[in-house]
Amino acid sequence: MIVPNLPQPRTEPIRCPWCGDAEDYQRYHDLEWGVPVHDDVRLYEMITLEGAQAGLSWITILRKREGYREAFDGFDPARVARYTPARAEKLMGNAAIVRNRLKISSTIGNAKAVLAVQDEFGSLDAFLWSHVDGKPLQGARRSMREVPAKSDVSDRMSKALLKRGFRFVGSTICYAFMQAVGMVNDHLVDCHRHAALAAVAPRGRKPRG
Repeated sequence: MIVPNLPQPRTEPIRCPWCGDAEDYQRYHDLEWGVPVHDDVRLYEMITLEGAQAGLSWITILRKREGYREAFDGFDPARVARYTPARAEKLMGNAAIVRNRLKISSTIGNAKAVLAVQDEFGSLDAFLWSHVDGKPLQGARRSMREVPAKSDVSDRMSKALLKRGFRFVGSTICYAFMQAVGMVNDHLVDCHRHAALAAVAPRGRKPRG
């Protein structure tokens, strides 16, 4: 008896193709990317890491994240804002982070800007999420070719951040930041995370049903 070659059941969920086969990248995709973030420390961390990525791959930055957390006191903006020029110079010798003088300087300067935003708006969370009226924008992308590099919202956010002294916050960086912290759901529609995140209720609201 000849047994036909039947198609094997899929054991892995469908994911956005950008995360590839690396387990740490897939874990980030499945558990973090696109999940709404409302904690000021995490938001400051993601602004820093997205800015650090400029000219590099995200997987490089992701794998340096723990090094960044240790180097910058867990991304506590009040502590980082007090870093001296000597402390900044010392960070230039830290191989666990991207040793770029401008990026290190911007991380310290951005911490000061975070504190100013908190004074003005109550929280970094309130300021950033006001650009999307407090609720994630829902994409309906079917291929990576449909995912934009920036948007009108990221343009406005970039201008608002630059006005308040932030650096490494161009529109493209802001859009990547928005994707990462859940301000826009850019998982492809056939990705197993798209529907799950589309069902997340906006902060302060209960899901229907």
